[in-house]
Amino acid sequence: MTPDTPPTDTAPTLLAAPVAPLLARLFVEADEASSPVLSELPREELRRLVGSRADYLKFYGLAKDLWLPVSRGTGTLLYMLARAMQARNIVEFGTSFGISAIHLAAALRDNGGGRLITTEFEPSKIARARQHLAEAGLADLVEVRAGDALDTLATDLPDSIDLVLLDGAKPLYPDILALLEGRLRPGAMVVADNADYSPEYLARVRCASAGYLSLPFDGDVELSLKLS
Repeated sequence: MTPDTPPTDTAPTLLAAPVAPLLARLFVEADEASSPVLSELPREELRRLVGSRADYLKFYGLAKDLWLPVSRGTGTLLYMLARAMQARNIVEFGTSFGISAIHLAAALRDNGGGRLITTEFEPSKIARARQHLAEAGLADLVEVRAGDALDTLATDLPDSIDLVLLDGAKPLYPDILALLEGRLRPGAMVVADNADYSPEYLARVRCASAGYLSLPFDGDVELSLKLS
């Protein structure tokens, strides 16, 4: 390129407006959100609710005002993985307010297009997530499914899935993996946030004969590569 030739590169969607300032604002709002009901629960009871298959709906009902987002670092990791893989088909369990969906959809935009299927059962969160995706200019890449993920992710999925984010009810991680597993392409990545709350899931993906290469990342995120 000669000195007179204008640069053709543009900033990645994640780092440019409207996405970057929007995410900065949303992370601040997430940090400031609170739930007086949950804050009064003993820590042991809170941990039990998060990991309980019988009571997880109770926990997420109490936590409807909390954003429960991925960390800033995990959001960046999701974007990097999706970009490096040239992902086209992504599935997310647990939309919440849409922070992780924005990271993933930004990667799809920079990959030239694709489809993110994400699911959430709390109506107020679905409305806010759709609003945030529209603000980010990424709504056309995202299908938000309303309802129990065991139902919403049971049908109408891509034949080949490149990347999965598990960030909903932790006790359901093994069930959601089972729904999607047959469609994971070789080399697909599964990212499980707060995976320590799902020991059954960790045992599954860390089993030598399960067909995954898996390791913890940044404390409580589990990264798993589908081998075949």
